Amino acid sequence: MEDLTALKRKVQQYKDILANTEAYRKTWNESFRAEIVKMLETMIAETGLDATVEVSSELENLESIVCSLGQGKSGIFQKVNENLNRPLIKHKGSLIYQQLFNGKIVVLIAFPNIENYGQPQPPKQIAIYRPEELKEPFFVRHMEDFIKEVTKWEDYDDDDPQPSQRIGFRMDMPEAAE
Repeated sequence: MEDLTALKRKVQQYKDILANTEAYRKTWNESFRAEIVKMLETMIAETGLDATVEVSSELENLESIVCSLGQGKSGIFQKVNENLNRPLIKHKGSLIYQQLFNGKIVVLIAFPNIENYGQPQPPKQIAIYRPEELKEPFFVRHMEDFIKEVTKWEDYDDDDPQPSQRIGFRMDMPEAAE
């Protein structure tokens, strides 16, 4: 039989990763979930941001912590008939810390959107972390990024060049009929 040294290393690496997953999950459940909630609630209180923090735990070991700016009136109405208007609700955006299947934590920004008005943007992934990598400065930076993104969304205009328009020609071609 051939030398199995390389295979043994790969098997050990696999076992180490499985053990890490268990350790990350244990850390999340024993302390880290509460630390994230506390960190977010402290930033909300210190800055006066109108937001809430919720733990979503429908699936064990796939929990998420959502710092949400909530929902509200968009100021836009759909005219149903002469006497009736239906308001369109605005979801103001969220900063999300979610466990992945392997116990690591993905940080996402869910952009604001107005129901029934265009397609919502997909969430922006900031990064994926092991629990021990997330320290206080990261949380502050994530919140700053989140506030920057929702502010940019609220102040949308065409003054900023679109990434696809920086170089070369942009030609919008009609899609061919199938």
